[in-house]
Amino acid sequence: MQQPIWGIDLGGTKIEGAIIPSLNHPDPVVRLRVETGSKLGYEHILGQLKVLVDEMKEKSGLIPLTIGIGTPGAEEPSTGLMKNCNSTALIGKPFKKDIEALLQMPVTVANDANCFALAETHWGIVKQKYADARMVFGIIMGTGVGGGIVIDGKVWNGHHGIGGEWGHNFLDESGGRCYCGKIGCVESVISGPALEKYYLGLTSKSLKLPEIVLAHKQGGDEAAIKTMERLCHFFGKAVSVVTNLLDPDVIVIGGGVGNIDVLYDKGIESLKEFIFNPIVNVPIVKPALGDSAGVFGAAALVA
Repeated sequence: MQQPIWGIDLGGTKIEGAIIPSLNHPDPVVRLRVETGSKLGYEHILGQLKVLVDEMKEKSGLIPLTIGIGTPGAEEPSTGLMKNCNSTALIGKPFKKDIEALLQMPVTVANDANCFALAETHWGIVKQKYADARMVFGIIMGTGVGGGIVIDGKVWNGHHGIGGEWGHNFLDESGGRCYCGKIGCVESVISGPALEKYYLGLTSKSLKLPEIVLAHKQGGDEAAIKTMERLCHFFGKAVSVVTNLLDPDVIVIGGGVGNIDVLYDKGIESLKEFIFNPIVNVPIVKPALGDSAGVFGAAALVA
């Protein structure tokens, strides 16, 4: 009998775990959540992971041989230490080594964008509509901007563990200084907070991105129109770099900014302006799995 696959999605506020029969049978045997408690520190986060795994064992009656874990950051391969983490308690910590010691089993760790791309490849929109796709680029556009590369059903982490991190490519000086210390990153131009900041600069009025999108749809708000034009223009410019380098079969966009409809017409029109190839045939699509993607993708790491 095939061993079920175990996945854990480590988020800033919650940790979710699922036991899935196989890649071909994705309905979870068990799916549980616990609070992360990030403010209580690194050791507490490790302890919460242990609590979750113990609960999964108790509820299922199963013992895992290995577990896939999606993290809000990446491991530096040369040191084994975590970097680029939204949950800052993880930064500089040997997370993989420590959690393996605590759980007494091997784990596979990948960042959440890689898990998103992997889940949509094996179970989501790619599986449903583009089953022959060999290379998938998964984009996360929300509070931050990130990405993941899947080739022949496997995550491409890269030599430094930063494969797919297009959110910190240079895009335009107007984005100003990014949290990473560089100027004009993709994230500093077209993330949700960056677009809100741009609108604020035009109007001196603070609106959340969904309110700006609504104002754009209703018409008459010139600043909202300019904000959406900025998004589409720089989305096309940023994605053209990825498309020229990888030439993916499918691009899937997740995150709150990825829900904005104009990306899928005016954003694609912008891509046509900047891409090297005169014909743009790469599908750019919304995901199918919603908030299930993280934990499903984590499980797929060990399939």
